[in-house]
Amino acid sequence: MSKDQSPSALASTHTVINQPSPLQGHNLYAGDTALREAVQRNGGHWGEDDLQRYGEVCGRPEWIERGFQANHYKPEFEPHDRVGNRIDQVNYHPAYHQLMQLALSEGLHSAPWTDPKSGAHVVRAAKYYLHSQLEAGHGCPVTMTFASVPSIKLTPSLAKDWLPKITQRGYAPSNRPHTEKSALTIGMGMTEKQGGSDVRANTTTATPIGDGAYEIVGHKWFTSAPMCDAFLMLAQTDAGLSCFLVPRWRPDGTKNPVQVQRLKNKAGNVSNASSEIEMRGALGWLVGEEGRGVPAIIEMVSATRFDCMIGSSGGQRQAALQAIYHASQRSAFGKTLIDQPLMQNVLADLQLEVEGSVAMTLRMAQAMDNLDNAQQKLLMRLGTAVGKYWICKRTPHHAYEAMECLGGNGVIENFITARLYRDAPINAIWEGSGNIQALDVLRALTKTPDVLTNWYDVLHQSKGNDLRYDRALTHLKSQLSDMDQVEYRARHIVDQLALTMQANLLMQGDSSAVAEGFIASRLGTQGVGNTGTLPLGVDVKTIIERGNPLVG
Repeated sequence: MSKDQSPSALASTHTVINQPSPLQGHNLYAGDTALREAVQRNGGHWGEDDLQRYGEVCGRPEWIERGFQANHYKPEFEPHDRVGNRIDQVNYHPAYHQLMQLALSEGLHSAPWTDPKSGAHVVRAAKYYLHSQLEAGHGCPVTMTFASVPSIKLTPSLAKDWLPKITQRGYAPSNRPHTEKSALTIGMGMTEKQGGSDVRANTTTATPIGDGAYEIVGHKWFTSAPMCDAFLMLAQTDAGLSCFLVPRWRPDGTKNPVQVQRLKNKAGNVSNASSEIEMRGALGWLVGEEGRGVPAIIEMVSATRFDCMIGSSGGQRQAALQAIYHASQRSAFGKTLIDQPLMQNVLADLQLEVEGSVAMTLRMAQAMDNLDNAQQKLLMRLGTAVGKYWICKRTPHHAYEAMECLGGNGVIENFITARLYRDAPINAIWEGSGNIQALDVLRALTKTPDVLTNWYDVLHQSKGNDLRYDRALTHLKSQLSDMDQVEYRARHIVDQLALTMQANLLMQGDSSAVAEGFIASRLGTQGVGNTGTLPLGVDVKTIIERGNPLVG
């Protein structure tokens, strides 16, 4: 280009300023005060060094990028090979497999089962909370594999053959028989199109063919992670609804006719393949007793619901830290966003939600570590349903408010807030939506009244510390003393069970600023309003600092 053809100085329109660089290279554990304190308080202190190490891993730019890639390149279904053989193969981007390899090598699917000790579930929950912030979708098969163990243990012969490979710290994604692999993953198929959560309406049938084996015919409307090596499924026998372990391949190396019809085109959770399947005489083995399918699979469901709490809490944390980081790096109207009072109100409110979610999730992990204790078992029975309902239901709006803190950038797909928002509703719906959880709470209160007495015993630990809390506790007891139209009022009751427990745990915690802010905004006279409506007097700066990813 000759000199007279060169662009003039006026051709340069602008220099990019006041746009925060991507948040990466930070330690997710070191920068999370709420998590660190909850780990210590609930018996996971011995895992501190490992959590510090893993917090650094989860902040590395290469792992953050893999989360984006796994969502950008969706799974693709390949029903047949090139010459027409049925293979039912789902193909994933390599980033998905790398995330799976990381999760399983860290024992997120097995550590409390293979090394049971005090605090094992607490440390595993904290680690999974960190890991889920990289990417949520691949967590589905990790969770189901983890949660399958208590159910499979109901049948010792299956446990002997399957559990060593299920709990193995490895990942073998190849499409071949489980007999040829050293590490296995487990999925689940309960939902059918005519019944949804009403699994007793299932029409899939299972006919005994000898030696604990059955031939299964029917369909499943939602089967997530169809490349798992086997699935826990419900089917009808002469004795009623029963639970089965259904492998993707038969032991003789032939393909089990578990046929994928199509993959679901979901709004979120897109890295995780969810499918519709048909079983055309598939082989399955009975898990537990015939006719006792719901009690058998509820062992798995209880653990998956707990992981929903972990995943949603992790999603809240990632959303809040993105909002706080952005506000600390961007200026508007002559002032950094994080120094502007109205933005401080929003950021502190976002962090308060995280504080309550982490406190409740890690407390339930402690209960899981002590299920030989009757009180802890009762707490867990009610706490997983209450926590799954409340934390998962609060997350979509929380994700939206965090996204709004980034303005227009927040809805753009190469900013993680857009993905957090799309993923947020999944845990609230998966493993029983809000109504199912609320009804499960009522069922627990009716069948096992001691769960409520025990819940009150825990809440009474903070009685007398704050008048607003005492009033909320009195209101809760009043609501539960009157069982008239209780099903109609179930959501309100579960709301109060959750809020009072979170407030109690935060008062037992290390930050008076957090406890005061939570009670003032959640239990005060104004009730739970829109995000950013904290009353005057809340120590917003201290609360925001606890959530600042660069402070730890």
